Amino acid sequence: MDRDLLIRRNNLEVNKLAAKCLRITILFLISLWLFTATGYFDCDLYVATIVYFSSLILLAIPSVLNAMHFEKQWMKYYIIMCIIAVVILVSTFISYEFIVLLVLPLLIATLYCDKQLIAIVSIINCVCVFGTFFLRYLFFEDSIIEKYGDLLTALFFGAFLRMFLILVTTLFTYYIVERNMVMLNKTIEANADLVHSQEELIFAFAEISESKSKVTGEHIRRVAEYMRILGEASGFSTDYVDKLSVAAMMHDIGKLMIPEEILDKPDRLTDEEYAIMKNHVLYGEALLSKCPGDIMKIAKTIALEHHERWDGSGYLGMKGEEISYISRLMALCDVFDALTSKRYYKDGWSLEETYDEIIRLKGKHFDPDVVDLFVQNFEQFKQVLHSMPDKEIY
Repeated sequence: MDRDLLIRRNNLEVNKLAAKCLRITILFLISLWLFTATGYFDCDLYVATIVYFSSLILLAIPSVLNAMHFEKQWMKYYIIMCIIAVVILVSTFISYEFIVLLVLPLLIATLYCDKQLIAIVSIINCVCVFGTFFLRYLFFEDSIIEKYGDLLTALFFGAFLRMFLILVTTLFTYYIVERNMVMLNKTIEANADLVHSQEELIFAFAEISESKSKVTGEHIRRVAEYMRILGEASGFSTDYVDKLSVAAMMHDIGKLMIPEEILDKPDRLTDEEYAIMKNHVLYGEALLSKCPGDIMKIAKTIALEHHERWDGSGYLGMKGEEISYISRLMALCDVFDALTSKRYYKDGWSLEETYDEIIRLKGKHFDPDVVDLFVQNFEQFKQVLHSMPDKEIY
């Protein structure tokens, strides 16, 4: 998994967490309104009601968007600006002491692991402290002077001291994010090494299974690249496409359990031999069923279903949407490579013959939508085939 993808996923999770925090804040504001209604705060109840109502609307919108599964990266900016706007309203018209709540946007920015966002929020917070102080002074001059004595003292303790505390908090949050990013990078590097080792192990394992049927390792690599092409064309995420490509190498792992005299037989298989050959999909599922991890789960599905046909005439009789989508992709990739590849018992078909055959089998052997993707990306298929020729044929 790459760093950017991991951060995007983290941002989406923080969006959900922040939306929950905003719902708690809504309850807090309702409690404040009740205190205001009892005269606890020295402010006009009508103005306070308008302030609370406006704040509730601002804070409710992220929760509504989250409930609608509206997942956009810019949501973090909206959430932070909502909190800042609410703090300004409450600090200006209810009590200036609530200006301390400006620490919340900083904490949320820290959760997003975005140092640039922390710096921007810190600057905005300082401006808000200064601006809110003057708004408070403009509307409630008497209360400011009564509390601090004179404007200069009020400016120092009411604005500059709080701005200083915000900057100190920013340094702490910046340091926390810096440390988190170092740990994140180390985790990503370790994960990349682990994935690479897993890929090499899977390739070695798959190559052993293919060697039983006198197929070179280039078949495995080509099929993996064909799956990558169709996976990207299907709109899958980069992370899932990578897993799909690696898992495709394991599609025929069940052949390890098939006798070589059947795999290597140059003549047509008998009904009994063909029945044994078909069992390699069940063996493949069995071999992979106890293996942990997303890649192995994908591989297990592909190993079981890659010989299924859209019209139901495949090994297990599955048809149409009963066949998982990734297995429908695998079916086309496997047939394309089998047809174009030379084997000791046959010559490879030309690209034109293979293309025409796949088009002919649209809606029969293959999912029509998958065939359409194949047609749209045929040039990429040709590039892979030409760049990875078989090195040897037994």
